[in-house]
Formats: sequence, structure tokens, C-alpha cells
Amino acid sequence: MKHEKKQLGKSELELTITLEPTEYQKDMEEAAERLSQRAAIKGFRPGKAPYDFIKQQLGEIKIMEEAVESIIQRTFFEIIKEEKIDSVGMPKINVEKMVPGNDFIYKAIVALIPKIKLIDLKKIKIEGKPIEITDEELNKVLTDLQKMQTKEVVKTGKAKKEDKVLIDMDMFIGGVPVEGGQAKDHQVYLNEEHYIPGLKEQLIDLSKDDTKEFNLRFPKNHYQKHLADKDVDFKIKVKDVFELTLPELNDEFAKKLGQESIDKLKELLKENMMREAEMKEKQRVEADILEQIIEKSNFEEIPQILIDSEKRKMFYELKHDLEHHGIEMEQYLKDIKKTEEQIFQDFEQQANKRVKAALVSRQVAVDNNIKVEKEDLDKELELIKKTYAHDEKILENLKRPEVLDNIIGTIQNRKVLEFLKAEVIK
Repeated sequence: MKHEKKQLGKSELELTITLEPTEYQKDMEEAAERLSQRAAIKGFRPGKAPYDFIKQQLGEIKIMEEAVESIIQRTFFEIIKEEKIDSVGMPKINVEKMVPGNDFIYKAIVALIPKIKLIDLKKIKIEGKPIEITDEELNKVLTDLQKMQTKEVVKTGKAKKEDKVLIDMDMFIGGVPVEGGQAKDHQVYLNEEHYIPGLKEQLIDLSKDDTKEFNLRFPKNHYQKHLADKDVDFKIKVKDVFELTLPELNDEFAKKLGQESIDKLKELLKENMMREAEMKEKQRVEADILEQIIEKSNFEEIPQILIDSEKRKMFYELKHDLEHHGIEMEQYLKDIKKTEEQIFQDFEQQANKRVKAALVSRQVAVDNNIKVEKEDLDKELELIKKTYAHDEKILENLKRPEVLDNIIGTIQNRKVLEFLKAEVIK
């Protein structure tokens, strides 16, 4: 295996790596076995077909496409170790030549760790805030639980501000229907804030089968950008009016939620709220510590490859969060009138800060000899294996060097944060 190095500036290094066919043949054979497990090869049990037969059936380029990832992972980490390259983050990979029976060539742009001059930790002071759950906060949670147990009964007569109204709704701007502005059987709780400001007030005193037309001005900062600061015409028809009855906060209410009494329920809620408040305070303190260190330390120029990698992470985090709430990325981009490229650009500053936080954590670990011991890693791996015992893909990934590196990095970050908190919290 041959490789060449080229300095690119901005703490980046380009590696050009060349493998002869004999040097990646084992990867090809393992890839062929994986393919034969997934694709039915006539006359053979899954994973038992000979390599030449799989090559004939599926084509050698198909095998090579399957082998690419393992070839790069194996050889890249070998060279990083051999050259003792002090890199950080994942490399940017570009396959230059991939033809079965020929040399396999790829380039890897690697981010070198920029130098950091950390501020003296003794100059950083963080005040921890006392954690307390007030009766008002507890009562709000109880009220929310009450609302979840609300009984709804159809009523005759006019809707009052404590009721729920079921409506058909159509929205227009300048006589043109608003995209996504039509709703059948739309529920509006008149005692709660609605995503359309002013709508609930228009529904009070209406009865079943009533119709009404009115205009509402959407606020400038409304989250639906295509409606923000616009005059919107509404046509609505009331389908039904419901009277809402809340259950009493007594022992019977608590028993329906699995607790023996209302006092026990309050005690459990308070414990859960205290744990949540402690977690939020912990996150606030950790963020404050890193913010101060980043602001007061000196950094060499940050490799753009690191910032771009962090922006991709942030994009996928956003996408996952939107999907969790039932929102497609395409629709979200349409609503905010931005492209994926513009979103990436918006992430630039925050990504830079996140990269610096990771670099600070690493430097603190180096300066203070904070290491991840074998027992630390074994304990973490055991926990992951128990949590994902039935997910074969995750368990298989635990064997990959880059996955183990990420886990080690996570453990080290936790240790660093505990060290920093002990040093600076007053």
C-alpha cells in the first residue's frame, strides 16, 4: 500500500492512498459473502456461494461497491496510525479510481488538530443556581394532567370560553386559497392559546351549524413565514360544540394514574420535576463553562472540513427532530423560504462554536491527563449492548474503529466536563 501526503494549509492534510488488487482482495471476499447473505444465489445456502460464482452472478463491480467502505476504513486508520497524524473528526473521502483488478485509489482530506492556548481555568467562575420546585410549578403540571383526563360532552347552545369547538375552516389571502389553509373537523379549545392568534375569540358565542366570515392579521414573527404579517380571510362552519368537564384532583384521580393517593402523586411529580430541573441546570452550567473557555482562549484557524462536518451533523439533527414531529424537511424549507444550502450557511457560526467546544474538551483532557480506561469503555459498551440487544446493526457497528473512537470521545467529554465543573463552580 502506497500513500502520499500534501499540506493544504488551514490545518488540513491531503492523503492519496493506492492499493494493489492483492491488498484489497480480502475485503472483496468479505463483501461477496455479505452480498450472498442478502441476495439469493441459486444452488447455495445464504453466505455459502464461492467468490467466483458470486462474481459471475452479480458482477465484480457490484462486489467492489460493497467493499469500498471497509477498504477505506481499514486502510485509512492504518496510515493515520503509521504516520502518527494528529487528526480530528472524520476525513473527507473522494474515490479516484475503482476498477476491479486494478489499483484502488482514493484521497482523504484530514483535519489536523489546531493549536489552542486555553485560558487559566482559575479565572473562570460559574455560580451554581439552587434548584427548587414551587407549588405554582407543581400545580401547573397537575392541571395539565387534569386536562388530559377531560370529559367532552356535546352541548346545545352557544360556545363559551371554557368549551371546545369543532369547525371546518378555509383561509384565503386576496381571494386565493392559502396552501395548507383548509381544515376539516379542526378542534379549537377556547380556553387555550391557538396557533392562529385571534381565532378562538371569533368562535365564542357561536352554535352548531353557525357559519362566519372574518379577517385576522397574522403577527410579523409568526412561525408560518408565508402567513406572517398578512391579512387572512377566514370562512368557518361550526360542526359541534363540546362542554369540557375536568376531573377533581383527589385520590380517585391519582389512582387512575397508578398512585395510591393525591399526595403520593404530588410527591412523584415533584421528584420527576426535580430530576428534570437538575438535568437542565447541569446542561446550563456545562454550556456556560465551555462558552467562557471558548470566548477567552486563543485558537489557530479552524479547518473548514471540521466546520462542514459539524454543519452536516446539525442538518441531520434538524431533519430528525422535524420528522419526530411529523414534519417533512421539504415542507419546512418551503415554509421558511430557504434552501438546504442556505440552512447550511446559517449553521456556520454555531458549527464553529461546537467544533471549538470539542477542541477545548480534547485540550483539557491532554493538559490534565484525563484518559478513558479500558474498564470505562467496557462498561459503556456493555450498557449499549443491553440497550440495543435486539438491534444487530448497532451491535455490529460496535466493532468498527470509528464507532469505538466516537464512544471513547463521548466518555472522555463526560470526564472532562466533570473535571471542569469541579474546578470552576462556586
